[in-house]
Amino acid sequence: MLEIRNLWKSFNTDTEFEIPIFRGFNISIDDKSLTAVIGANGCGKSTLLNLISGSLRADDGEILLKGYNIASLPEEERALHIGKVHQNPTMGVAPSLTILENLSLASKKGEPFGLKRLIRSERLDIFVSLLKDLGLGLEDKLNTQVKFLSGGQRQSLSLVMAAMKHPDLMLLDEHTAALDPKTSQVVMEKTRELLDKYHITTIMVSHHIGDAIKYSQRVVMLDKGKIVLDKPSCDTSEEELLTIYQSKIHEKIIA
Repeated sequence: MLEIRNLWKSFNTDTEFEIPIFRGFNISIDDKSLTAVIGANGCGKSTLLNLISGSLRADDGEILLKGYNIASLPEEERALHIGKVHQNPTMGVAPSLTILENLSLASKKGEPFGLKRLIRSERLDIFVSLLKDLGLGLEDKLNTQVKFLSGGQRQSLSLVMAAMKHPDLMLLDEHTAALDPKTSQVVMEKTRELLDKYHITTIMVSHHIGDAIKYSQRVVMLDKGKIVLDKPSCDTSEEELLTIYQSKIHEKIIA
């Protein structure tokens, strides 16, 4: 379980340009579930994921993963327990390296290794099996540099790499936003298959309300760093979410 208690975060603290994001924010995420986080730009969605992953430090509060407070840990230590897939398909992979080299790096995450021992033949069958599960033909392109893959292929590879060590938590930060609609749906299906296979607790930030409902068990909407809706996905609809979303945008325009 992930539990966030009394989380505080502001930018430009103690200046006239201070921007408060979270003030005493609280949320709990159940194990082996996918929680979708939605909301307008600037509501705190990606900031929340960055605070959890450690790429941003909280001003105060606790971030409990499996009962252990990770709020003071550096990002590289949190990465041993947290997988993350970014919006930009070039992040999360090394574009100049081959698919095989990228998978080898991911398989050694958190372990000491030398460059000469990076690629081990006994891991090859595992990599091929993981790629076959994607159904994208990447198992036949092991020696292809990642920079030559499509955006959808890169994101699918990023998913496999992020899930390879079976992390305690997966963070998906609008990981289909840069893809065309058809490719986005392919990647979302691969996401669901992978997360179901490994039963990974997941938080997915998404701007696709339909995907948020379809692929999650729970939908949380943020506005100005506060939870304005928190429902099981099966108990809400696109119409309800759009109505709330548009009302919050209208409030901002009036303000």
